[in-house]
Parts: sequence; structure tokens; C-alpha cells
Amino acid sequence: MLASVSSCHSRRVYGKALDDFRAWSEHSAPGGFTRETVQQYRAYLESRGIAPSTVNLHLTVIRKLAREAAANGILAPDTAATIAGLKGARQKGRHLGTWLNLDQAHALLRAPVGGVLRAKRDRALLALLVGCGLRRSEIAELTSDGIQQREGRWVIVDIEGKGNRIRSVPMPAWAKAAIDAWTAAASITEGKLFRAISQKGELGASLTAQTVYLVVRGYADQLGIELAPHDLRRTFAKLAHRGHSPIEQIQLSLGHESILTTERYLGVRQSLADAPCDHLGIDLESQ
Repeated sequence: MLASVSSCHSRRVYGKALDDFRAWSEHSAPGGFTRETVQQYRAYLESRGIAPSTVNLHLTVIRKLAREAAANGILAPDTAATIAGLKGARQKGRHLGTWLNLDQAHALLRAPVGGVLRAKRDRALLALLVGCGLRRSEIAELTSDGIQQREGRWVIVDIEGKGNRIRSVPMPAWAKAAIDAWTAAASITEGKLFRAISQKGELGASLTAQTVYLVVRGYADQLGIELAPHDLRRTFAKLAHRGHSPIEQIQLSLGHESILTTERYLGVRQSLADAPCDHLGIDLESQ
């Protein structure tokens, strides 16, 4: 089942959910893999005070397991269908995540101070997270030849995101300047763009997505902000939208398959003070 999941992060999450269900069912599911068993497991998760979104993630994995089992002749199709049709935990609202305002974004980008190698790397890393809306895994996989000039500007080309979707992302000039300062100081001309740095200042061959997470959290803690790398994708989207960038272009930069996902990132809400009908240019009173 996990082989059908393309994202490494998703495979880890799905694997953990499967392990949890397996451990519970060994002691609490004498009736086998049935709808009733899954209902009992959902009740067990809810009794532990787990957030509805996490409960629903577990149920998503179990539904997928049921469908895969039926497809391979391990589970009766009718049983699989009843499991797949099981409703998830009710959510009272959708968590939109965190994003920075303009002043906070400036503060974060200025947080790596000094001319030392680590500060130059971290400035460039944060610049791409805020300025291009990249995922931390995409930062870790980025190579020096992935930054090219297209139509008179610098672009990160052929990024492979979720679902193996390929996209190219325009880069602001200030982010390119931060990258140039880092690569010049580190003498990087090929291979992975971002590298680990040892306590002695020695460069590694690459950088992990977990290190990207730790870098962001470290500077966020300095500023007293609760922040993760993915929140900087939301920040990119929010600031671009407030700057009047078309939502379709934001969607393309983020690599979202559906514009609905982009709208959730933006936390778009209906405006009654400045509504679409106010911009139609129609005035019957003047007829």
C-alpha cells in the first residue's frame, strides 16, 4: 500500500498510522478487519482526545488499506466498501495555519546576522521559503543548476512537487542576491545548493529537510514566533495576494493541483464592503 504513495513524508505518516492501527487491533479487534472494528478504533482515538483532523488522517489510511486489500483479493469487496464509506470525525472548523505579516517576514529574513557562512546559508534558505513558497523538501533537493534565467529573470526550474507535478517558480531579485552571497562564500558551483555545516565550518554534501525545519524553528524562536517551514508557504501566498497577484499565478508557484487548496492557504473570505458586484462597471441609473 505504501508503495502507491509518492511523497516520502506521506509514506512516513501513513506507515505510522498503519502501525498504530495494527498494534491496537492485535489486542482489541478479535472480529477481524470490519466496519465495526474501524468504528471501535475511531472511538478509541477520540477517547484519547486526539484532534479530529488526526483522527480523520488515521481513517483515511484505513480506508485506503481496505480498498487495497479488496483490490488484491484479501478482503471482500462489500466489506471494503462499508469501511470506505465510514464517516470521519466531525470538525468544527478548518485550521488555516500560520502566516507572517510583512513586518514579521522582514524580521525573519534579517534574523541571520553577520557574514559567517552559516548566516549566509540561512539567509538564502529563508529567502527561498518566503520569496518562492518552496516546501522544505524542495529546498533540500534544490541543485545549483536548478536556478536559470528565463524571459529575462531568474527562475527555479523543473521543481518536482507532490504528485510528481513539475513546476517552475520565479524568484525575486533579493532572494537571488542572498543565494549568490551564499554560493560565493561556500564556493558552490554544482551539486546541491544547500549544504550542512559542521561545528568546524566544514561543508557537507547536502542538507536534510529536517535541518531546514530546525533552521526555521530556531530563528522563529528568536523572534518569539510559533512557526514551521510550511507556514512560510502560506506567508508567500498571503503577501503575494495582498500585493494583488492573481490567485491563479499564486497557485502555479505553489504547485497546487486545485485552486481550492490555494484559497485555503490564503484564508480567503467574502468581502461585503468591496464585493465583486461593485466592480462590474454597470450603472442603470445613468441609462
